[in-house]
Amino acid sequence: MTDDRPKFILASNSPRRRELMRQAGYRFEVRPPPIEDRGVTGAPSPGAYVESLAYLKAMAVIQGRRLTEGLVLGADTIVELAGRIIGKPADKADARRILSQLSGSEHHVLTGLALVDVAKRRRLLAHDITRIRMRRITPEEIDAYVAGGEAMGKAGAYAIQETGDRYVETIDGSLTNVVGLPMELLERMIKAVGYSPEDFKE
Repeated sequence: MTDDRPKFILASNSPRRRELMRQAGYRFEVRPPPIEDRGVTGAPSPGAYVESLAYLKAMAVIQGRRLTEGLVLGADTIVELAGRIIGKPADKADARRILSQLSGSEHHVLTGLALVDVAKRRRLLAHDITRIRMRRITPEEIDAYVAGGEAMGKAGAYAIQETGDRYVETIDGSLTNVVGLPMELLERMIKAVGYSPEDFKE
């Protein structure tokens, strides 16, 4: 730990992101953003869309708490299927619809990250993409999965870190990206804004 190290603040409600950061040894505070996941219109690409959402979350925490210092991390995850953006299901019927669309598909999971050094007024936006091949899922399997509760609150209506992995045939890219926080990308971004990841670890 260095004396001039700012506080590392995670602007996210996600327990999965918190767990990934803890597993990697990061020392951080959690400050959930007071905004909904959706709300960006006119983004030119899924990558720009998810980066914008991550940045909105980070800035909502910075402005809402009137922060004058800290390294604030915002994140958002979506699924992209044939150019269409898929977020979290609104309800169980929506979860069944989403899983029916993803069944037998090759789709992409994108997580956008926004890293803001408040005191230095620096920001860095980036995103990671993982390609997923999903096997065919029967309507009965979809109904059972949705009834079990895992589909809710997850982009694409499935959790690869829980039992949703049984529907996945191949993963091309970062697994932690699919869970919701690409740890490899996060390390590169921390270095790019002038710190070492070790500065924020126990």
